[in-house]
Amino acid sequence: MTTERRTEHIPHEPARAHPLAPPAWLLAGLRPSTTPVNWAAVVRAGIAMAVPLAVGFAVDEPEYGALASMGALSGVIGDTADAYRMRILNIALPQLLGAIGVALGTLVYGHGWVAVAVLTLIALLSGMISSIGTVASASGLVFLLNAVVGAGLPMPEPWWTAPLLLAAGGLFVLLLTLLGWPLRGRQPERAAVAAGYRAVADALEAAGGPAPVYDERRQQVTHALNQAYDLVLGRRARVHGRSPSLVRVLAQLNVLIPLVEAAPAAYLRGRPLPPEVPAAVRELAAAVEEGRTGTPVLSLPAPQSPSERAVDAALRHAAKIVHLPEPDPFNVDDRLGRPAALRVRARRVVRDMMLSEASWRYGLRLALCIGLAQSLVSLIQVERSYWVALTVTFVLKPDFGSVFSRAVLRALGTAAGLVLAAAVLAEVPRGWWDVPVMVVLAALIPAFSAKGYVFQTAAITPVILLLSDLLNHQGFDLVRPRLLDSLIGCAITLVAGYLLWPESWHTRIGDRLADAVDDAARYVECAFAPVADEAELRAARQSRLQARRRIYRDLSGVRSEFQRALTEPPPTGSRAAAWWPLVVAVERIVDATTAARVRVNHGAPAPPPSEVARIAGQLRALAEGVRSSPVLYRVDIPPESEEAGVLSPLHQEVAAARAIAQPEH
Repeated sequence: MTTERRTEHIPHEPARAHPLAPPAWLLAGLRPSTTPVNWAAVVRAGIAMAVPLAVGFAVDEPEYGALASMGALSGVIGDTADAYRMRILNIALPQLLGAIGVALGTLVYGHGWVAVAVLTLIALLSGMISSIGTVASASGLVFLLNAVVGAGLPMPEPWWTAPLLLAAGGLFVLLLTLLGWPLRGRQPERAAVAAGYRAVADALEAAGGPAPVYDERRQQVTHALNQAYDLVLGRRARVHGRSPSLVRVLAQLNVLIPLVEAAPAAYLRGRPLPPEVPAAVRELAAAVEEGRTGTPVLSLPAPQSPSERAVDAALRHAAKIVHLPEPDPFNVDDRLGRPAALRVRARRVVRDMMLSEASWRYGLRLALCIGLAQSLVSLIQVERSYWVALTVTFVLKPDFGSVFSRAVLRALGTAAGLVLAAAVLAEVPRGWWDVPVMVVLAALIPAFSAKGYVFQTAAITPVILLLSDLLNHQGFDLVRPRLLDSLIGCAITLVAGYLLWPESWHTRIGDRLADAVDDAARYVECAFAPVADEAELRAARQSRLQARRRIYRDLSGVRSEFQRALTEPPPTGSRAAAWWPLVVAVERIVDATTAARVRVNHGAPAPPPSEVARIAGQLRALAEGVRSSPVLYRVDIPPESEEAGVLSPLHQEVAAARAIAQPEH
């Protein structure tokens, strides 16, 4: 067998052209993302934040309008979901916790040590809540932010006024968001499933082409399936009884799985598929999104190999199910396990949060930093503001990215936002002119948020300063102190929330990768486990599906952790770059296993149990090597032809991964 080394792009910090050139991790944070702007969210943000301000001026209570606009701000930031039911959760739950937070902050305003103790406790709870998930993280953030604002700015009396106004502003955003529900109530789920079909079409189109292109398309498939299943199963968990529209969408999503499994087999065959295949999948995506039914018309070339037969069979079956007007409601399952009842899941996440070492560790980090910031504001006789603790809250969010880079980018974004705020506060007279200015500034928030953290900070800063000015009437004098406060908050975060905690600057991706390799070994055994009858065959297929999806979800999380680590300065960033090739290698091992299973299903001879056991043993040895290997190198060997043994590509991927993890390299 002849082999050749095939190179692949590995992210790393490039050599600098000049000693004073900015580091790669900083340039990466300053580079705008290619994520498209949600123009509906842009319009909604401008209206949601300007209308409360206008109402406040109309009733001669600008402070009330400013507070309602602050509540709308958190709603605008949290309105990131697609499905309307998730948008209710994303906006309403943070508003509830935000109202509680501002009430507690208002009650301790100006009370020195009491304010320090209460905000420190709130920070601990906020940090622990943030470990639960995305919605909980946003809710914990708003809970702490509003508590900091309540403890740092004078609020109107009685104490419940501020919580009520903030909640009203957030609910106004929710109302604007839900206006399209009667017309688009089911569209987000259909669009998510259609996006899954298009991602699979792109992957099939890349099969037989360059490895980096196929790898990128495969990642997009994983992301699209995660999004679709999260939306559809999240909705199913809340539906009692059988919903015809839900049954249809779920059937269309489930039938995509055989196509996803066939894609690795198509890639390993080494030749491009006929263009009619991805075109037919894109046509199915259009049918899903538009809700079309009828008799499918497919014009596909005759399949020649097991891989082609797998793609052809999966595509024809998908076309049949997609165009069915009413799938059998008793023959549709979620394949990946129906979510437990909300009450059960709530108990589970609370228990996990209380017993999680990571949850306590992050809560303590956040509590320490907020305690220091609030002590500086409340106890030391130097004029400081709530902006110090506010900065700490925004920066110290490890689940949002690298703390180190966020601190630097926060300082840069705040400086840029203060330039814009200075122009507004200096040139725009206080009063009704604030309303059109708020329309423009608020619209920038979702537009800039799509481009990156530094851009989001630059957009949010002038909005908060304009609203703060309506509450404390300091005008242009707010600008320079707020920049200094931001720098102090960033410094507190870097020292007390980053440098003092080794796990924040030591990547743990190696341990997670080793766990993923162990999962891959179990998946190999599961994929080729002997079955005695039809019932065992169905159970084995279900187990295979769940194992593969779990591995890909875990690897997606590893990729996210790796990308956060890359934004750290050396040595963490360079160490993360060294680990990167093994992420790709493990994904290819899973792909090769799936491809082999598909080929066996469509006529290829099954591998002997001894060969399966040997590969699983090699993977477990690889996992041990990953846990002990500090530096990795990419060695990529192209697969053999399809005529070789069914596990031949898998052998090669395992050999390449083992070569990566050899310490002597």
